[in-house]
Amino acid sequence: MQYFLDGYRSGDPRIQPVAEGRSEVQGPLPEEVDVLIVGTGPAGLLLAAQLSTFPEIVTRVVEKADGPLEVGRADGIACRTVEMFEAFGLAEKLTTEAYWINETHFWGPAPGDTSRITRLGRVQDVRDGLSEFPHVIVNQARLLDFLLEYMHNSPSRLGVDYGHETLEVKVPENPDERVTVRLKTAEGEKTVRARYVVGCDGAHSVVRESIGRVPQGHGEDKAWGVMDVLAVTDFPDIRFKCTIQSAEAGNILLIPREGGYMVRLYVDMGNIAPDAWLTKEEVLAKAQAVLAPYTFEVKETAWFSVYRVGHRVTDKFDDVDDDQVESRTPRVFIAGDACHTHTAKAGQGMNVSMQDTFNLGWKLISVLEGRSPASLLHTYNDERHVIAENLIEMDTRWSRAIGAAQDSDDPEAAMKGLAEVQRQFVTNSEFTAGFATHYTPALLTGDDRHLHLASGFPPGRRFHSAEVIRLGDAKQVHLGHVHRADGRWRLYAFADMVDPRSPSSRFNALMDYLASDASPIRRFTPKGADPDAIFDVHGIIQQSHLEVDWADMHALLKPHKGPLGLQDYQKAHAPVLGTDQDIFDLRGIDRGAGALVVVRPDQYVSLVLPLDGFDALDAFFSGFMVEPN
Repeated sequence: MQYFLDGYRSGDPRIQPVAEGRSEVQGPLPEEVDVLIVGTGPAGLLLAAQLSTFPEIVTRVVEKADGPLEVGRADGIACRTVEMFEAFGLAEKLTTEAYWINETHFWGPAPGDTSRITRLGRVQDVRDGLSEFPHVIVNQARLLDFLLEYMHNSPSRLGVDYGHETLEVKVPENPDERVTVRLKTAEGEKTVRARYVVGCDGAHSVVRESIGRVPQGHGEDKAWGVMDVLAVTDFPDIRFKCTIQSAEAGNILLIPREGGYMVRLYVDMGNIAPDAWLTKEEVLAKAQAVLAPYTFEVKETAWFSVYRVGHRVTDKFDDVDDDQVESRTPRVFIAGDACHTHTAKAGQGMNVSMQDTFNLGWKLISVLEGRSPASLLHTYNDERHVIAENLIEMDTRWSRAIGAAQDSDDPEAAMKGLAEVQRQFVTNSEFTAGFATHYTPALLTGDDRHLHLASGFPPGRRFHSAEVIRLGDAKQVHLGHVHRADGRWRLYAFADMVDPRSPSSRFNALMDYLASDASPIRRFTPKGADPDAIFDVHGIIQQSHLEVDWADMHALLKPHKGPLGLQDYQKAHAPVLGTDQDIFDLRGIDRGAGALVVVRPDQYVSLVLPLDGFDALDAFFSGFMVEPN
């Protein structure tokens, strides 16, 4: 963590100075804003947290509830989501409170005595090397608390306008006019005009309905009872994630919760009438029947709900019809459950929802800051819609596997079905960990023609971090953790085998180019801004940190910045040598040629280029960035 760039301040460095023109307490909702976010679920607050660090962008968040969520709802946090929270500086707080899922256990009818259940298998939940972070469980309310605190500590001191129900969103024909949002409050109706509106208002989204978008797919009559309980039990795997299938009583998904005592049960209640409701006593009785002959005595129920969820994907995630893409740019967006709904079996809803707005946030920042044309915003639907479709496809396969094991009356077939559930879990482990997203070649993602230079960083995939030694202070750090949720691009230059101090080094030649007026760094960084205000360049050499001094590195990697002209000591790195953790080996970097890896503000790799790929680098950024006036 870096701070004091603008001068010394006492107190918690995570609390940033309030921006000029802002106050410690957020004022009334203004009549005009830049971005209006509707809804305070994970998607909405993740977007709000990103935008809160840009006080020059007037962002407000409205929520129809009277206050923040206190308990319940989603709880599974995929490894990829923890990586994303690291960009906000929240991963340590998240993982400290969380329950870590280390293994998943599979229970089913005991062979020879199907009246009993027995453990039929166990697998490591996240395979080694997939991420430096675990798969964890945290109450959604606590996760939202972390984001709200981040917003409050930001320069804009962004808060939530609770008790504001969105009634209607109207998009004017004139692109110069703002979108009109009609709100209902305790004092009566109010109208807000916004340059952009983002609907994160759930499966029954008013924003989605207002722009004429339609969820496509099918619903289900099958109901799931969900309970967070404190219980006394003799079930031996109560502190492991378990899928449990009985021969006669049905199935449950058991998720241990944070704190060491609480557990969540997802109880399959089967098909029920659309207007029917279930009591917690009925759901508990079903769970106890599945767990028999083990006992399960509930001492306290912290939260209970029943839900029916189908597989649906909304036809488009913005307000621009396909035949208008060339003539209009999006003004209204939807994200999260407003875009896609599915079962809870794969534990992906909250995670994919936050990835939606992590994708959208930096693009809104780029457009509102004048770095990119508004046409960049078309890429949100282009990239995220296919991800939602892939999510539904995977969830459908998983649901069918569980259903096949559940519905078979043949014990042998049921056992094969349970084996298929375990196989599907292992097969889909990358998906459930959040790493299946692969953006295809387009405006923001290059092809893989140079992938041989850095095979561990395929374009379109998330940047897979590994540890390095920081030259400036010899600290062992994760390279990917330099990435902040600040709208900046990261350029990671992996040096060729020539000594980086030598004039013949391709690495040095790249640094010379990036520091020149011809480079995209100079062209697209506003005059007077810090040299790394838009592009954060890091160099990784092959030599040990004991062989090369930080002082010998190129001046581009030692920039002076801030009002005091202080020097940055954290942009040059060396491998972790003497172990099997050398980043050049772990990520398949060509030691002879080196490589340049370009990473988007949302942590996804855009390009892998040779160190002398100057023209390709310039052409890439020229495709969607504009030079500042």
